[in-house]
Amino acid sequence: MNWHLLGLSFITVFLSELGDKSQLAAIALSGRSQSPRAVFFGTAGALLLTSLLGALAGGAVAEFLPTRLLKAIAAVGFAILAVRLLWFKDETSQDEL
Repeated sequence: MNWHLLGLSFITVFLSELGDKSQLAAIALSGRSQSPRAVFFGTAGALLLTSLLGALAGGAVAEFLPTRLLKAIAAVGFAILAVRLLWFKDETSQDEL
């Protein structure tokens, strides 16, 4: 096992998940619940299942598409998101203010 890659993956996901909506929901549920242990195990199980499904889906897609094409698709997707965030204003949010 590549321990460096394991540690790097753990740190990256850990830092990106801090302040996540699911974490805030778990905090709210455990504060109101009579059984915080059940909330913990339910939340941990859901996170493990979604991570497993994401890894399996990523592995399946990587088997069929070349890495270069996947990187290009991701780059185009992020570029589209950046352009939409920077240049297109959302009129619905402007009306609510």
